Parts: sequence; structure tokens; C-alpha cells
Amino acid sequence: MNRESLLFCVGALALTVVVLAAGFGLAALPPETVAAARRPVAAETLPDVELGGGFGTVTVIDLLGFYLEHPPAPAGAAGAAPAATKRFGGC
Repeated sequence: MNRESLLFCVGALALTVVVLAAGFGLAALPPETVAAARRPVAAETLPDVELGGGFGTVTVIDLLGFYLEHPPAPAGAAGAAPAATKRFGGC
């Protein structure tokens, strides 16, 4: 390996590290946002959820209550939805 090739590779790697460091600094979330994301909030303080499809808005408490009263069926249990059949989707 000659000297020019080695200098080019080292220079390209150094430039890549500088560009990545600058890009990360620009793309990273502010520390306040990261700290707020780590803090749990009460379900009562969350805004209502728009379900769409004519269902309207529902509170998070109602969604949690429905999930607790009607948990999803475990895979392979009786009454579970059958596995989807794969069909050829040609022209």
C-alpha cells in the first residue's frame, strides 16, 4: 500500500467522523425533551385520542379500561383469529 492511499483513507475516515459528529449534534433532541420523555405521566393528564373511522374521541382511561376488560387472545388459543392465508398476488 503506498503512502498516498494510506493518507487518503485516513483523511476520509477523519472527515467522516467530523461530519457524523456535527450531524449528531444537529439531529439530537434537546436535553429537556429527553428528560420529559423519561418521566412517566398519569393517564388522566393525557389528551383524548381520536380513533377515526366514525368512532370519535376516547379518553385514555376508557382505552385502558377496555383493554383490561377485553385482553387480546394469546396466540394459538381457542377463539383466536385464524392465521392469514398467503395467496399469489399476480397481475
